[in-house]
Amino acid sequence: MSHKPMNAGRRQAARVLAATTAVLSAPAIVQAQNRWKPERPISIYNPFAAGGATDLHMRLLADRVGKTLGQTVLVEVKPGAAGTLAPAALLNAKPDGHTVACMSINSLRYPHYQQVAWNPLRDFTYITGLSGYTIGVVVRTDSPFKTIEDLIAAGKKEPEKYTYGTSGIGGTGQLLMIEVDQATGAKFTHVPYKGGAEWMQALLSGQVHFLADAAQWAPHVDAGQCRILAMATEQRVPKYANVPTLRERGFNTVAYSPYGLVGPRDMPPGIVQTLHEAFTEANNEPATAQFLDRYIQVPWKANPTEFRAFAEKYYVDVKPLLVRAGLAK
Repeated sequence: MSHKPMNAGRRQAARVLAATTAVLSAPAIVQAQNRWKPERPISIYNPFAAGGATDLHMRLLADRVGKTLGQTVLVEVKPGAAGTLAPAALLNAKPDGHTVACMSINSLRYPHYQQVAWNPLRDFTYITGLSGYTIGVVVRTDSPFKTIEDLIAAGKKEPEKYTYGTSGIGGTGQLLMIEVDQATGAKFTHVPYKGGAEWMQALLSGQVHFLADAAQWAPHVDAGQCRILAMATEQRVPKYANVPTLRERGFNTVAYSPYGLVGPRDMPPGIVQTLHEAFTEANNEPATAQFLDRYIQVPWKANPTEFRAFAEKYYVDVKPLLVRAGLAK
C-alpha cells in the first residue's frame, strides 16, 4: 500500500494539532501525577450493624476503591446512638485520608436533642454523597394488618401495645412514626436497634409488630415474607406500584434519609478530591447500581461542596421538626 507525501499545509496543521493536544492533556497528566496516594490501608467506619444494607454497600465500595487507589480499604463496624458513633469516632483521627466514615442524616439531627462532643458542621470534612434510604412501613405477611389504616386503628384502640423497629432513637423511622402518631392519635411503642440486620430479624422472629425504616426489607417482600403497608416517599415506587404512599392516605409526611462519606476536619483538598472521585467511580459501577436497586436506592451524586451545603441547610431546617416531635427544645 502506497501513501501520498504530506504537503506543507497538512504538516503545519498536524504540528498545531499535536501541540494543542499536548497543552490540553498537560493538566490531566499533572493532576494524575499529583493525585493523592494512600500510604497504608484506609478504614471506613460503618454506622450501622454488620450485615445490613449500609454495611454491604460500604464493603462493595471498599473493594472497588481499594483497587483504584492501590491500598486495602477496610470496613469497621461502629454502630450505636442512631448511627452517630461512627462519624464521632473521627474526632481522634488524623485528616490524612486514611480514616473516613459513612455518615447518615441522623448525625445532623442528634446534636439538637442529645449532648454530644462534636458539631456536624465544624468537626467533619464532607467528601461525597453515596445514596439514600427509601422508607416504608412493613409487616410480616401473616400480620392481621392489611393496610396502613388497619395499623392506625389498632394503635388508637390499644395505645402502645404494638411495637415497631427502627435503626435508632431520633432516626428517620422514629420521626416518621411520631408524625403519624401526632396526626392520628394512635400510639405505638418504639424499639430501637443498631441497624437493619437487627430489626429485620426482630420482625421475622415476631419481636416487633412492624418496621418503619429503610428498604432492608425489600428482598423479604420479594420473597413473600413481608408486606408493605405504605411508602414514605413523594410518589409511588415503580417496583411496588400497587403500594400507596402515606401522602395518598392523608399523612403530610415524607421520609428523606441520605448518607455520604465524611472525614476528620481540615482534610487537604487534594485528598478529599481523590477520595470523592474514587468513591463516585465505585458508586457508579453496574454491580453497585444493581445492589442499590435491590434495596430501592439510587446513587446520591453530591460532590464535597454540595454535600456540605446540604448538611448546613438541613441542620437548620430540621430543628422545627424535632421540636414538634418532642425530641428537641
